[in-house]
Amino acid sequence: MMTKIVDLDWLRKTCLAFPHVTEQIQWGYDLVFKVGGKMFAVAPTEPAPVCVSFKCTDESFAELTERPQIIPAPYMARAKWVALETPEAIDRRELAELLRNSYDLRNYRSAHKRKF
Repeated sequence: MMTKIVDLDWLRKTCLAFPHVTEQIQWGYDLVFKVGGKMFAVAPTEPAPVCVSFKCTDESFAELTERPQIIPAPYMARAKWVALETPEAIDRRELAELLRNSYDLRNYRSAHKRKF
């Protein structure tokens, strides 16, 4: 099943507001946001089975995947990524917080690796 695309302008504005974020198109049509070379959010730019995926904590992963229209992210679930099947699966304010948490998880790990 193909779903609607998340509002890419809103997603770009939200993710690019975080320090040191880069964006690129990867795997043909996925918009990928990275910090320190590590992905923290992915959104297809064409209709796809999911509309946005992001990393979360173990606790958030368990809680979010119990909600309707939020699933373990294809290919990334073992790394605790979730995917929204529709943009309406979660409100924008909460999604912005979850994207920030994803950014923080990836940025912490990148910063930690650079220290050693």
